[in-house]
Amino acid sequence: MSDFRLRVFQAVAQHLSFTKAAQGLFITQPAVTKHIRELERQYGQRLLERRGNRVSLTEAGSLLLAHAEAVARSHQQLEDQLHALHDPEEAAGRLRLGASTTLAQYVLPGLLPAFQARYPNVQLTLLNANSEQIAEALLRGELDLGFVEGRSKSRDLHYELLLTDELVAVRGATAAGPPSQPMPLAEALACPLVLRERGSGTLEVLEFALRGLKVRLSSLPVAFYFDNTEAIKAYLEAAPEALGFVSRRALARELSAGLLEVVPIAGLHLHRQFEAVWVQGQPLPRPAQRFLSFAHSHLKETV
Repeated sequence: MSDFRLRVFQAVAQHLSFTKAAQGLFITQPAVTKHIRELERQYGQRLLERRGNRVSLTEAGSLLLAHAEAVARSHQQLEDQLHALHDPEEAAGRLRLGASTTLAQYVLPGLLPAFQARYPNVQLTLLNANSEQIAEALLRGELDLGFVEGRSKSRDLHYELLLTDELVAVRGATAAGPPSQPMPLAEALACPLVLRERGSGTLEVLEFALRGLKVRLSSLPVAFYFDNTEAIKAYLEAAPEALGFVSRRALARELSAGLLEVVPIAGLHLHRQFEAVWVQGQPLPRPAQRFLSFAHSHLKETV
């Protein structure tokens, strides 16, 4: 029911490559070019900029991509509902999910009960590991669908934006409360730091941002590396001189209880993306398609 030209445009936008889009859709590259040109004529605007072998989205292209993704999700939801009406047993199967720690602890648990109520015959499992380990498990065929954070990308995996997130500096609550002005970067980085372990998307985002400020992580006073956010928060409550970096989504309880406080740092901005990920070139199993569509719909309503 959806316009095939939107599927072609979406493929080009995801891969930023006419060649890879053609390969993924099993059509020729000239056919891809033809569909894109038809869309540009229809809307009277350039959707893509091509400079040599590089492809980028224009502002109009970004708007169309958001529309194309919404159309694809709506179409998938319709198919799911029609299949379930035709054969209730078809809405069953095994679904092996994997998620990096922040997602597994603070985002996905709120989705699972409603998904299970809607699809009671889907057998769900969830692996909690860091982003690097989730990618490796997908490539070994141990997971159907993953959810990760961070900046590293594997050429063998396909990534799709799920939602945005922000890392913040945080410390044990003080009598004076959070600083009224951002703390100077040098002062903040002189504190004993409590960080996530190597391979985590959280540490990768922090390290990338510091590198842009000409700061090497190896030069900083790291007090401890933990493999989960809950341990970082507990450490910070017990060590008032320390500073940690965690997702703002993980702090609701501690901030409201007055146990921790956010510390703005001058010049340090730690925005990141949470992404769904699966093996490049392999179709998602139907239960995974359902869960991804369900997650997009639910998170859009709650953001």
